[in-house]
Amino acid sequence: MITCPLCHCPDHGLYCEHETGEYRLCSECSLVFVLPHVHLNAQEEKARYDLHTNASDDAGYRKYLTKVLDPVVDRIKKGSFGLDFGSGPGPTLSLMFEEGGHKMNIYDPFYAKDEEVLQQKYDFITSTEVIEHLYDPKSVMDSLWGMLNEKGLLCFLTQPYPSQEEFAAWYYKNDPTHVCFFTLETMQYLEKKWHARCEVVGKDIFIFTREKD
Repeated sequence: MITCPLCHCPDHGLYCEHETGEYRLCSECSLVFVLPHVHLNAQEEKARYDLHTNASDDAGYRKYLTKVLDPVVDRIKKGSFGLDFGSGPGPTLSLMFEEGGHKMNIYDPFYAKDEEVLQQKYDFITSTEVIEHLYDPKSVMDSLWGMLNEKGLLCFLTQPYPSQEEFAAWYYKNDPTHVCFFTLETMQYLEKKWHARCEVVGKDIFIFTREKD
């Protein structure tokens, strides 16, 4: 039986059928996801990521990342310890935090696979345009949540999916490495599950605060 990869609910219905795949909507957490048989294998997935040209000295890329950097910096103390999860082939956000006086680790399953950093605790974790790529979002996102210190922040940047009428024409779904799509209701599901506080910055940045356990 195919279940939702985020909440494992078996109750999901067709949201959109398109040449790029069949997209299912979970009735429990409102995640939209593709069926596992269309997932790329690891070699195919990495080949797509190798095409990315973002570099740490690219002024335009740095400007884009300030949309994550600024709201996180506003919410953490000077000298905080952070993790950039899914840092990609050209880690940049971590460098920007370090330039601001914070200590950083990075992790990426293809480019910086240091499992030891996943055994540590952090004051904040960022994950920029990563969660839409996850084949097992429940396991990964719960693990990230568990790495936070008390009052720690977990920040996701991802594009919320549009209405059912607009979904077929939505560009974001066309990337074959994008396999699950979130909306405000999905983040509210996580907020309740984690007993967290979720802030939405703009339309695509979701910052969860870990309250006292």
